Amino acid sequence: MHIAVTGNIGAGKTSLAKKLADHFGWEVLFEAVEGNPYLADFYGDMPRWAFHLQLYFLKSRYEQVLQIQQSNKRIIQDRTIYEDAYIFAQNLYEGGIMSENDYLTYKGIFDLMMTSVKAPDLTIYLKADMPKLVSQIKQRGRDFEANISIEYLQDLNRHYDNFTESYTYGKLLILDVNELDYLNNAEDLAFVINQVDKALLYETPPRPKPLTIPSLFDKSE
Repeated sequence: MHIAVTGNIGAGKTSLAKKLADHFGWEVLFEAVEGNPYLADFYGDMPRWAFHLQLYFLKSRYEQVLQIQQSNKRIIQDRTIYEDAYIFAQNLYEGGIMSENDYLTYKGIFDLMMTSVKAPDLTIYLKADMPKLVSQIKQRGRDFEANISIEYLQDLNRHYDNFTESYTYGKLLILDVNELDYLNNAEDLAFVINQVDKALLYETPPRPKPLTIPSLFDKSE
């Protein structure tokens, strides 16, 4: 079984993945943040390092997907490969941070990878507003995240909302975490575990809107 936790920077994905893994006895695959050679440089100069960072994350996420598909374990993954392309890379391109040539190259590599990618059995989206995101980013105190702008976080949240509203790859559980503290509050954690239990046991209704991502490859001019 493959479970994935998605959400904006600071939404609490890693903390929840650890808590659920402890409760259910799952193995955790974390996002490639520690030891990432481009992350600090990216937040200092986004246009210079956007392509390098996104390609590094895409590579690491694809390696995780292959590991999950070859495993017979129950694994929870911190962020999905879909977010890399449909949220982060697309946001960088639309914001003029990633060039068109870099985006075309990135999107081409992603599309090739998708031919061998199977969607998670359950995707858990942590929906959080700006006050929650900013508070948790400050609380964890990573030096390289000090340069993240509110505008950048807002743009990512907008892409997350569009992505989850049109998500058709598999089962999706949306958790509003603005008033939840599952890291320190046992009742909040119990509530989340109960929601995950229900999502794993029961089918969710199909979502009528198809996932549409603007593609530069379809240009005729």
